[in-house]
Amino acid sequence: SQFLFSLFPSLPPQHILFVKNSPVLLHRLANFQRVWSLPPNENTGKEVTALAWRPDGKILAFGLADTKRVILCDVEKPESLHSFSVDAPVTYMHWMEVTEESSVLTSFYNAEDESNLLLPKLPALPKNNFCDLFVIRLNALVLGGSSGFIEVYAYGMYKIATVAGSCLGLCFSSDLKSLSVITEVQVSPDSAPEITYFQLDTSLLSVYLPEVTRMARKFTHISTLLQYIKLSLTCMCEAWEEILMQMDSRLTKFVQEKNTTTSVQDEFMQLLLWGKASLELQALLMNQLTVKGLKKLGQSIESSYSSIQKLVISHLQSGSEALLYHLSELKGMASWKQKYESLGLDAAGIEGAITAVGSFILKANELLQVIDSSMKNFKAFFRWLYVAMLRMSEDHVLPELNKMTQKDITFVADFLTEHFNEAPDLYNRKGKYFNVERVGQYLKDEDDDLVSPPNTEGNQWFNFLQNSTHLKESPLLFPYYPQKSLHFVKRRMEGIIDQCLQKPAVSPVCYKRCDSTPRLFKLPFMWNDKSSNLHYVLFTMLESSLSKIYILRRHTDVSRSANNGLLSVDFGNFLNNSINESSDTGFYSCVDAHFYDDETITVVLKENAEQEGKERILAQLPLSSVYVDEDQEREFSLNSNKRLDEQSDDIPTRTVFLESQWRVLENMKAQYVAVNGIRKVSCVLSSNLRHVRVFEMDVEDDGEAEEEEEEEETTPIVGDEHEELTLSAVNHNSMCGGSAEADETEEHESSLDS
Repeated sequence: SQFLFSLFPSLPPQHILFVKNSPVLLHRLANFQRVWSLPPNENTGKEVTALAWRPDGKILAFGLADTKRVILCDVEKPESLHSFSVDAPVTYMHWMEVTEESSVLTSFYNAEDESNLLLPKLPALPKNNFCDLFVIRLNALVLGGSSGFIEVYAYGMYKIATVAGSCLGLCFSSDLKSLSVITEVQVSPDSAPEITYFQLDTSLLSVYLPEVTRMARKFTHISTLLQYIKLSLTCMCEAWEEILMQMDSRLTKFVQEKNTTTSVQDEFMQLLLWGKASLELQALLMNQLTVKGLKKLGQSIESSYSSIQKLVISHLQSGSEALLYHLSELKGMASWKQKYESLGLDAAGIEGAITAVGSFILKANELLQVIDSSMKNFKAFFRWLYVAMLRMSEDHVLPELNKMTQKDITFVADFLTEHFNEAPDLYNRKGKYFNVERVGQYLKDEDDDLVSPPNTEGNQWFNFLQNSTHLKESPLLFPYYPQKSLHFVKRRMEGIIDQCLQKPAVSPVCYKRCDSTPRLFKLPFMWNDKSSNLHYVLFTMLESSLSKIYILRRHTDVSRSANNGLLSVDFGNFLNNSINESSDTGFYSCVDAHFYDDETITVVLKENAEQEGKERILAQLPLSSVYVDEDQEREFSLNSNKRLDEQSDDIPTRTVFLESQWRVLENMKAQYVAVNGIRKVSCVLSSNLRHVRVFEMDVEDDGEAEEEEEEEETTPIVGDEHEELTLSAVNHNSMCGGSAEADETEEHESSLDS
């Protein structure tokens, strides 16, 4: 089954992540306390195929194959902060921070964002579920899939580049100059696909790094504001209550049950003009609606409408205006063709997005007018009906409530005429004859037209525009959708903005495929040495002996890459303490390996002649023991017409005898390792995915470490009656620098089901 295993980050508290099909489990590394569990979800997806941590460790990204989506999740709670769709399942993720420095970038990072000076601060939402995904320094999430796509997302949110080609593994240099990719190639129809490595020149992104950073920052602001508007609209929907539909449902039931031919509107008109109600209307008002129920309904409407009105004014409008500001800034950037045209920023598309935001602002203003009108109408109607019902029940009516002018009567009569008309067509659509409550229709997430759209008759400006051919099509005027809900216009705006911000990624950016390494290898792992701008690829041959691992070293600047950076490494018997270049056979083979830091590789080894009961070994391989006597290193000339295994005899070999940085993994068939060199921790996972051990890799040896007996107990992680998946949480095992039999400093166990 699919199993992903990852450690992060450099900032405490450190976390360890497990994915076994589903759910996703996040635990604190110190004590294996479960932070959260993300169960299968029909909306997001079930089959997790790739994951990556944001460089600061606060956000986790994972790809889902069944829904073809990428989810960004808060590390402290299993909530989706942002998500987007991809064309094919993601098989590999790499999230890196851009470390290239320049005077322009430095001043840009240090300067305060202009939007903070020009725009008012957005009011906090009633619920604290809004998360600003913005970080100062540029970072990039690179996605790869086996179906022929590689995409780069600035801040993990919006595409800034795409490359055609399938991907099994990838690594982006921290200066954005090159992208290294491991992929499958079909050499011939009759042969099986073969794995190859190649390096792409992406120096265009590096050359325009300040522009890419500014563009990405704008994209992130825009995405954050879209999320803010979405959550504001969610709060508005929650403020609207189903009790507000009570009047519509009561009147519909009254129509269905009454025996007279008099319309509902005439029934209420008679009560208004003559002060008398039919027996059926009295039964409706006194037995079903009741005086107490009418008072509660009036209070609910006033409270709900006031809350929605405040959210529209303080949140929705302020968020929309900020969104309009950032899109206008982006349009200005797109107009600077010398800087941004090569990055594919499309001014026409941005103009369409600005227009869509304007339409959304118009619809929000329309909602405000409907709320204001409804509050006045309902207040007058309920005040009159409340007095009428008190008289029916022969209760005392306060003098201040009993006063009603001719203007008040006319106002209530107009309200009854407009809102109390029976509509058979409406019953066929919505199952009701009336739509007295007009606000809720704007908050419905539906494609249907509004049940009661605003009345534009007599609006001189609206009629003037409709009768003017030139103004009707003018790009200076925002389109108006009187028949549609606020939700519909919002979804339309989101779609146009999303399409606009995808344009830079689909622009014809020229990537140069520099060179490739012939095929037939597996276990590919890549690493960027940021200090020396070197790039490493670690792999083993598919068809050769597993005793050797191969290390390919390239410069991230593809113009400086050469073919002499390939070495093979043999692991000799650890009983010896030297490097022997003449040895042509290795004693151990590599099961799994990862780059621990710029100078060290962490490996899990097994004996080539592995027998039952033989233990596997966790070891640290210093690159200094591999790259020695570089000035005298025999140059390897790669023949691109031959497969790599056919040239293996010509590849320089180093046979390494590890001295002290290793440890026997007793009672465990280790298969996978996850490492974090910054926190100096490694986690080893067993081949049956049931046990994990955590090691501190650089514990200082006091010379008198005492050996303690290791006691492991297993506790369940995930499983059912057919399978029990367990974990042995032995924490803080040390890899001491001066002893092959390293000491355990502490042992800890806990259940991941708790």
